[in-house]
Amino acid sequence: MLVIKMGGSILKEGASSELVSDLKTLAEEHKLVLVHGGGAEVTETATKLGKEQQFIVSPQGFRSRYTDKETMEIFTMVMAGKINKKIVLALQSHGLPAVGLSGLDGALLKAERKKRLIIVDERGRKKVIDGGYTGKITEVKIDLLGLLLEKNYVPVVAPIATSEEFEPLNVDGDRTAAVIAGALRANCLILLTDVEGLLLKGKPVPKITAAEAEDVLSSIGKGMSTKVHAALEALNQGVKEVLITSGVKQQPISSAIKHESGTVIINE
Repeated sequence: MLVIKMGGSILKEGASSELVSDLKTLAEEHKLVLVHGGGAEVTETATKLGKEQQFIVSPQGFRSRYTDKETMEIFTMVMAGKINKKIVLALQSHGLPAVGLSGLDGALLKAERKKRLIIVDERGRKKVIDGGYTGKITEVKIDLLGLLLEKNYVPVVAPIATSEEFEPLNVDGDRTAAVIAGALRANCLILLTDVEGLLLKGKPVPKITAAEAEDVLSSIGKGMSTKVHAALEALNQGVKEVLITSGVKQQPISSAIKHESGTVIINE
């Protein structure tokens, strides 16, 4: 089984025909679960609706969207609606029986709402603010995914989770893919992005262990470090290997699985 996260950076024009064709080939031999991003499209839609987006920075340097109630409504509309269904239709056009979901459906993803966030303001000072509608996933209910996979459907999951108070929460897409991969005991988690994999000193790293990856976290970009954190989480949950590779090339996943491109992260 393969769990594949498609980053928003490779979905600006929708899922490419090269990527969808590759997924169709892979579906002949593997069960597939897809998770997608799409933050840039959320920002674009929010701007059109007159809702200015606020981005915050954590003490670790991670930049993320601040999700208040109105932003959460827009996030749900774009992620679970527009982007998710665009991917579903692209897959169906190539004969793949895709089913669009978010973590709200069947309570697939449960998360704990963050009560407060520690951020660093523009003057470099730490501040504590309300957590808004963001959360950390605490449970994956795999029954629904299991039923779909058993009937050879391809689940396409938007990264929205249900809180304990039955409210929608914004959860990180890479971490969502990691916890789903762990819950399903997937053979491989594949994180598709717009670069060739993990880069050190400007050069792609073909293979790295989890321990080595942890050592270099402080020396890589924040966007990539989020993916490496997700990779480590997946490995800790029993996933055999994690691949980080470009999704904007021919046969992006097939070539990565053969270790012909991208970065392979393993436990040893």
